[in-house]
Amino acid sequence: MGFGVSPNTPNPRDNGGGFKAPFSDLFVKYLPFQEDVQVIGVSEGEASLKKKKKVGLKLKIKVSNPSLRRLISGAIAGAVSRTCVAPLETIRTHLMVGSSGNSSTEVFNNIMQTDGWKGLFRGNLVNVIRVAPSKAIELFAFDTVNKQLSPKPGEESKIPIPASLIAGACAGVSSTLCTYPLELVKTRITIEKNMYDGIIDAFIKILQREGPAELYRGLAPSLIGVIPYAATNYFAYDTLRKVYRKVFKEEKIGNIETLLIGSLAGAISSSATFPLEVARKHMQVGALNGRPLYRNVLHALSSILEQEGIQGLYKGLGPSCMKLVPAAGISFMCYEACKRILVEKDEDA
Repeated sequence: MGFGVSPNTPNPRDNGGGFKAPFSDLFVKYLPFQEDVQVIGVSEGEASLKKKKKVGLKLKIKVSNPSLRRLISGAIAGAVSRTCVAPLETIRTHLMVGSSGNSSTEVFNNIMQTDGWKGLFRGNLVNVIRVAPSKAIELFAFDTVNKQLSPKPGEESKIPIPASLIAGACAGVSSTLCTYPLELVKTRITIEKNMYDGIIDAFIKILQREGPAELYRGLAPSLIGVIPYAATNYFAYDTLRKVYRKVFKEEKIGNIETLLIGSLAGAISSSATFPLEVARKHMQVGALNGRPLYRNVLHALSSILEQEGIQGLYKGLGPSCMKLVPAAGISFMCYEACKRILVEKDEDA
C-alpha cells in the first residue's frame, strides 16, 4: 500500500501542527527521491506475512515431463503409505493367523518383546517394491484419464457418468494389468520355494514352460474385486475435494485436509464394496465346509444375506479398514504434496 507525499503536504511525523496521519501506526519506509519523499506503508499483518514467506523454506524440484511427475509422485506415495501402515498390516496378519495373541494390544506387546520395532516392519521392503510401481501407475492413470474426461469451466460434461468414477476404474484396471504378473510370480516363489532361484528365473521358467497367458491366470476375479473399490475410492475422493472447495471457498487444500479427505474416501469405498469382497471369497471357497456353490456374485450376495443377515456381508470389515483407511489418506496426501514439490519450470520453484 503506497502513499505519495509532496513537499507542501504536512509531514506525518510532525505532531506540532495537530495533524496525525491515518497510517501512523503502520510500518513506514522512507525512500528519498530528490526533493520529494515517497512513503510506503505496510500493515503489520502484511509485514509479518512477508517475513514468514522469506523465512519459510520451500523444496522445489524441476521435472519437465508431466507424466514423469505423476509417476514419481505416485511411487513415493505408495512407498510412504505402505511403510506407515506396515505395523498395522503386521498386527492384522498375526491376528488372522492367531499366532501372537487374540487382541491388537496383545499382538503388539508380543512382537515388541520378541523382535522389537523391526518386527513391526518385517517384510516391508518387499511390499514397498511391489506397491510403489502399482500405486504410481494407478495414480498416474487416474489423474490422466480424469483430466481428459472432466469438462472445462463453462463446458458441458462429455459423458453422462462422472469422470472420476470412470478414471478410478481405469486406474484400478491399469495398475492390476501392469503388476499382476509380479504378484503371480511372488506367489509362485512363496509356495514353490525350491523351483526358482529368484524373480527373474521364475519369470523365464513360467514363460518357457507355460506361456505368457500363465502370468495372468486368475486375473478376472482380481479385476472383479479391484474395479468397484478403485472406482468408488477415487470418485469419493474427487467429490469430497469439490465439496471442500465449495464449502470453505478455498482452491488450495492443505496436507491435513487431504489426509482426512483421503481417509474418509477410503472408509466410504471400503464399506461400499466390502460385501462384494465377501461374496468373492465365498465363491472361491466353493463347496468347502458345506457351503453351496454360487452361480454368480448376485446369487452369492443373496445367499449370504439370507443365511447370515446383513452382518454377514460386513464380517471382517473392521480389520480391513484398519489398514485401508489410513493407507488411502496417507497415499493421497503424499501424492498431492509431491506434485507441489515437483514443478515444471525453474520460475515455479
